[in-house]
Amino acid sequence: MNSAHRSLTRRLVPLSATVALLLVPVAGCSSTGDSDDTGAPAVPTPSPQAAAVCRALHKELPGTVNGLERRTAEPASDYTALWGDPAVRLRCGVPRPEALASATDSAEVNGVEWLLEKQKDGYRFTTVLRRAYVEVTVPGKYAPEVNVLLDLAHAVRKTVPKGVA
Repeated sequence: MNSAHRSLTRRLVPLSATVALLLVPVAGCSSTGDSDDTGAPAVPTPSPQAAAVCRALHKELPGTVNGLERRTAEPASDYTALWGDPAVRLRCGVPRPEALASATDSAEVNGVEWLLEKQKDGYRFTTVLRRAYVEVTVPGKYAPEVNVLLDLAHAVRKTVPKGVA
């Protein structure tokens, strides 16, 4: 094991343990039903302000997340992205999550706050305190699911301004 791999492992293990503790309070939250289980994310219809933010985010998204290669979503859209198979799905410009009305727990990952929602197989993470809601659905196969957020944080911080959508 090289030193870079050991360093990454040390960084991910404490983060994974922290997020695992935060997942318990929101484990009962339900899905909004905006995405299907076929791997292709439903394309959101963001407001004009959120659409501009989402287009900027799309240009900055990494080619890989958690070692998974990016692939083309069908239909192709500046508001969606996929990595791996089964797909890690990103949707930008989604509506405010219903879970925010009852769950106030979030986790900070590399400068980005995320609402955590347990799904049938994995987790859905949605940005909070940003000018556009960015939703990332991660299948349980990639546990700890939160590791995907490490690779997305820079692009979100760079393109999605802090504030309230």
